[in-house]
Amino acid sequence: MLWLKAFHIIFVVAWFAGLFYLPRLFVYHVDARDEIGRARFLVMEGRLFAIMSIGAVLAVLCGVSLVMLAPGYLQARWLHLKLALVLLLLGYHLWCWLLVRDFRHERATHSARWYRIFNEVPALLLIAIVLLAVVKPT
Repeated sequence: MLWLKAFHIIFVVAWFAGLFYLPRLFVYHVDARDEIGRARFLVMEGRLFAIMSIGAVLAVLCGVSLVMLAPGYLQARWLHLKLALVLLLLGYHLWCWLLVRDFRHERATHSARWYRIFNEVPALLLIAIVLLAVVKPT
């Protein structure tokens, strides 16, 4: 169980690294003026999204496995809240994919400022998820 928990944390960290950096790439991409720079950002965004998606899938699989090994946690309200926030995080991840696709098809319409604000969402979710997982409020 401890090995599984350790790998869950490792994959969550990998996932969040991507969730923190990808919107920052969007900020730089929207400000890029040259074709070579924009093409470079398309490659970086695509590769980062693939890597962070692997982290997301493995984090979720490890999390589901942890719950299967300790099904009593399903009775805990904090876990219900944590899982709801993880679902929001998965929605944010999907939204990132839509933004990557929009950049790829030259349909990105948001400003650099919008992407900077968008970049704060995973930090807020991370704080709430970690507090729920560690403190386990009743």
